[in-house]
Amino acid sequence: MKKDITIAAQSRDTRGKNEARRLRARGLTPAVVYGAGADPVAVAVDPKGIMTILRSGSGHNTIFSVDIQGQLAPVMVVDTQHDPLKGRLLHVDLKRIDLTKRIIVKVPVLTSGEPVGVKTYGGLHEVVTREVELDCLPDEIPEMFHVDVSGLMIGQSVRASDIPLTGSMKLISPPDTVISHVVSVKAEAVAEEAAATPAAAEPEVAKKGKKEDEAAAEPEKGKKK
Repeated sequence: MKKDITIAAQSRDTRGKNEARRLRARGLTPAVVYGAGADPVAVAVDPKGIMTILRSGSGHNTIFSVDIQGQLAPVMVVDTQHDPLKGRLLHVDLKRIDLTKRIIVKVPVLTSGEPVGVKTYGGLHEVVTREVELDCLPDEIPEMFHVDVSGLMIGQSVRASDIPLTGSMKLISPPDTVISHVVSVKAEAVAEEAAATPAAAEPEVAKKGKKEDEAAAEPEKGKKK
């Protein structure tokens, strides 16, 4: 989704750890701008602006402008590195976007409503998949999809093919991918018990085998005496 946001970027001629430390000491983050048939450009950006974009509703799918010495280019954040202890932004990869060419993106899917199968029949609503993959034009990337699950009965599900697509959007995820479904609590309990049974029975089998081995060994001891 293209937004009216511009992030200023300073060109940098040198690279390396020492240069990166100096930039971070000045409150900047090293970044690289690449793609769309142009040469990669090493720049430094304000980490606060990048984090604001990443925390927005469209997140990584946000298309914004980067201003490199007066030259604007539409870009997306495709990769980031963070300090594992302090969480601060250490490096950013920005990809130039050709607004006339289709791209593949992952879009979040949110469910809303309480299913009839839960409210009336005591079923259990499970969210299985939280995003789908799309192919579309950059300007038509949706922020997210909202799926109403209030009509679901026990045994029913919402699949990727049920998500309404508009404009240039084409579904890349398998159409039968389950987004969410309603199952009976009893069926869920039986499935969990079945999954746990083999592990619980294993020690008993081992103990039984040990007793049989000991019984078989008794006659041998008698012969030696």
